[in-house]
Amino acid sequence: MSKEEIKYEAAFAELQSIVNKMENDELDIDQLSEQLKRAQELIKLCKDKLTKTDEEIKKILAEK
Repeated sequence: MSKEEIKYEAAFAELQSIVNKMENDELDIDQLSEQLKRAQELIKLCKDKLTKTDEEIKKILAEK
């Protein structure tokens, strides 16, 4: 799945799942490293989507 195809809600849900696994010590060292990298990607994706949406909303409001 490419980064652009994943929806914000799905990315956020996956991020919550990773956090829950970390909090419950469900990940071994190899998984932890992999999941941390994935979490970083998801955080960036969510942040980018929020920023883009915020800019679109401001643009729409400015046009009125």
